[in-house]
Amino acid sequence: MAALRWVKILHMTNLWSAPYRGMSPVHARITIPGSKSVTNRALILAALSDSESTLRKPLHSRDSALMIGGLKALGTHIEQSSNGDLTVTPAQLFGPAQIDVGNAGTVMRFLPPVAAMAKGIIHFDGDPRSHERPLGPVIAALESLGVSLEHGGRYSLPMTMNSNGQMQGGVVDVDATSSSQFISALLLVAPATKDGITIRHTGTSLPSMPHIDMTVHMLRELGVNVEIIDNKEWRVSPAILHGRDITIEPDLSNAAPFIGAAMICGGSVTVTDWPKSTTQPGDQLRSILSDMGASVVFETSSTGSDLTFSSDGTIHGIDVDLHDVGELTPSIAALAVLADSPSSLRGIGHLRLHETDRLAAIAREVNALGGNVVEEETALHIVPAPLHGGIFHTYEDHRLATAGAMIGLRVANIEVENIATTQKTLPDFPGAWADLLSQSPTK
Repeated sequence: MAALRWVKILHMTNLWSAPYRGMSPVHARITIPGSKSVTNRALILAALSDSESTLRKPLHSRDSALMIGGLKALGTHIEQSSNGDLTVTPAQLFGPAQIDVGNAGTVMRFLPPVAAMAKGIIHFDGDPRSHERPLGPVIAALESLGVSLEHGGRYSLPMTMNSNGQMQGGVVDVDATSSSQFISALLLVAPATKDGITIRHTGTSLPSMPHIDMTVHMLRELGVNVEIIDNKEWRVSPAILHGRDITIEPDLSNAAPFIGAAMICGGSVTVTDWPKSTTQPGDQLRSILSDMGASVVFETSSTGSDLTFSSDGTIHGIDVDLHDVGELTPSIAALAVLADSPSSLRGIGHLRLHETDRLAAIAREVNALGGNVVEEETALHIVPAPLHGGIFHTYEDHRLATAGAMIGLRVANIEVENIATTQKTLPDFPGAWADLLSQSPTK
């Protein structure tokens, strides 16, 4: 809770008045920027390839900028065209280098294994919160594979790596109970090692499994042989990665607040270019929001596929396990506090280790507005209650900020502190939010 209080004091004067709409219906058509998860994985695979790659419609946000900055610091050439596409030209990776991971989980966990393929001294550091987020399993795995790291015995940031230019590979045990990113981090570099890597998950549970599926899918698209045993062991053979031309899918998790607007106010929101098939966890919004009362229609045309979410403004409570799709929790919670019956969001204990302790933050902020949220170690229990205006603090967490904006549609006088934190995964959330609402003027 100390970290929550510190961030609250830091940004208490930086307030954004959330647009209030009440029950005036929304009717809008929107395009969501590219997926952060796919963009950052594609950047790493391109950097480890033997030829140039082009990434079309990538996400441009703080997290992707940090990944690009880190790869550039190691020697990779990355250029952005006038339309935002990225050209990635692989080069010999080397130090010395200083890498800023910010508070981006993919950067702090994916780049150290990449840096282990470089030659020289590489130093990693980031935002104060990055020092608190779990990184030990990645550090321990790299050490067991022969990489030299200095972290003062903390197994966290800041840390310094002395790399010799190649990893042999081998068998490594990893406890990924707190983050699936520990598995993905090693999967991404495994083809570039001399012998490949076998990763054995030793923990009791594995959150966000769809993100591991995403990593495996992207590797297999490049021709890499990945063998999976009982979703606890991954065997990746060495392979030469070839550059390619890839179009990044829209970030379906970032669609959640915009879709939610149609449920909160009534009306409909159409998301363009929703993929017919995807490994993104956000695709589960279709079933989750349907269970909460939305009508979901998939429309395919010669120009692509669109997904329309419609609602009369009635939101039903839900009892759901979000273990595999934890990133959707703040948006689902925002809908649940406005529902017509109680909700229980379960299996989300790992969210305590994200940008902030999301369970504590959601409970604290909603209850400060008059809500009734009971926090358990791995769950939130939400009983809808009359809410009033006030400040919704975000604790440097982009998904807390968008949740506050959602609640502000139905509850007047909500002020969201530090809305700029949404730049982590959305380049201009306030502008996109205003555009969504301007397509249907209030009555």
